Amino acid sequence: MVFFSVDKLEPICKDIRADILRMTEAAGSGHPGGSLSAVELMTVLYFNVLNHRPQELEWSERDRFILSKGHACPVVYAVMARSGYFPVEELLTLRKLGSRLQGHPNMKSLPGLESSSGSLGQGLSVANGLALAAKIDKRDYRVYCLMGDGELQEGQIWEAAMTAAHYKLDNVCALVDYNNLQIDGKVEDVKGIAPLKEKWLSFNWHVIEIDGHDLEQVEKAYAEAKQIKGKPSIIIAKTIKGKGVSFMEDVAGWHGKAPNSEELEQALKEIYVQEGSTLKN
Repeated sequence: MVFFSVDKLEPICKDIRADILRMTEAAGSGHPGGSLSAVELMTVLYFNVLNHRPQELEWSERDRFILSKGHACPVVYAVMARSGYFPVEELLTLRKLGSRLQGHPNMKSLPGLESSSGSLGQGLSVANGLALAAKIDKRDYRVYCLMGDGELQEGQIWEAAMTAAHYKLDNVCALVDYNNLQIDGKVEDVKGIAPLKEKWLSFNWHVIEIDGHDLEQVEKAYAEAKQIKGKPSIIIAKTIKGKGVSFMEDVAGWHGKAPNSEELEQALKEIYVQEGSTLKN
């Protein structure tokens, strides 16, 4: 696997942000806010962490990734395309009739997805099942699961948290995109989840808190999680919803609204305000 330096990852992140905006604008719908906040987490994961082979999808030793917050699939489709799973041009078919890229992930439609998702709260349970299977089969693959912060209001997440700790699933690494906004407003106003670190510690998880937009911190967090033995790990990534686009940042209204053509043009100018992108096509 080729390891990308931070200098190489930064322009890729820009292109992935642009992909998210272009595909949601083309679809006229989708979820850009929580996709943009997870760009660094997903870019580092797919380019530098996952042990995977995009051209060999059934490779049994591949690491698995589960998108629990399925509405954020634009960011996953973008990193998959940019890392070689399918042509980048296909991203513009998002949510189109007959497209493999549905508004929530469909594993029967798009090869390379490990699960279908959309109903919130279920992803960590799926990740646990895959990780437990690896333990039983004596395989070394790891399982990563991205959750939203509002999603942690679902009770099934905490049942899964107990399960992972009970079975000492140290091959599970959960991620929380902690942008503090959900469709109805601020997470703490809808149903507070703080103090988050202490809650996961009390469930006997190894907890890592980071700035989710700092590529070096993201890299180090994944590396630290991989070294932990005897318990699962969770990376709580503090992020900004709509990151990279001034009029989208920290605005709950962009949870599930696509930009129009004028907004797309402005957003792309902001993203590419500095040179550095190498993957603009």
